[in-house]
Amino acid sequence: MSDDNVTRHLTRRGFLTTVGVGAAGVAALGPTPAEAAPPAVTEEGDMLRVVLKVNGREHRLLVEPRWTLLFVLRERLGLTGSKAGCERGECGACTVLVDGVPRYACMTLAAEAQGHEITTVEGLMDGEQLGPVQKAFAEHDAFQCGYCTPGQIMAAEGLLRATPAPGREEVRLGMSGNICRCGAYAHIVQAVEKAAGLRQGGGR
Repeated sequence: MSDDNVTRHLTRRGFLTTVGVGAAGVAALGPTPAEAAPPAVTEEGDMLRVVLKVNGREHRLLVEPRWTLLFVLRERLGLTGSKAGCERGECGACTVLVDGVPRYACMTLAAEAQGHEITTVEGLMDGEQLGPVQKAFAEHDAFQCGYCTPGQIMAAEGLLRATPAPGREEVRLGMSGNICRCGAYAHIVQAVEKAAGLRQGGGR
């Protein structure tokens, strides 16, 4: 049969049948060396004992050396206010305060945070009462989907702790490490300015 005749008689069903038979043959040969290798597992003896002070409370934990602070906050302590976004230090959704300074929790190892004061968005509340920055964000609609909001609030909190009465350009610069994909930047700046007044008791 000529090549032209082969091409004409190769149907979609025939092609799929041929591929299926080939795949079955590969599967019958067993796993490749890469597939056969067992996954890396950290033994308990390789775990690190750490004490993390989060929102004023001490937590004694066993952590793997590779675990990020974000992972431990969310998956071990249940503090899910800090969000997992890009997980590579670009979006700021995971921002927390470490000794009062904004820091990406996804880029900080949990073991690094030992001996430091960690504050998450949950730690800004007084019982059921919102903190000044949280109130300002709510009043000025400084969010849309809300996913980036915890990180935005923590960046603003850190800025205002360092600079209680920032100018507008200082606000923009201080918040520049946090991305809002909804584009609520104008309201975010207004909220930070409002929060500055609330923190100082001005109520403006």
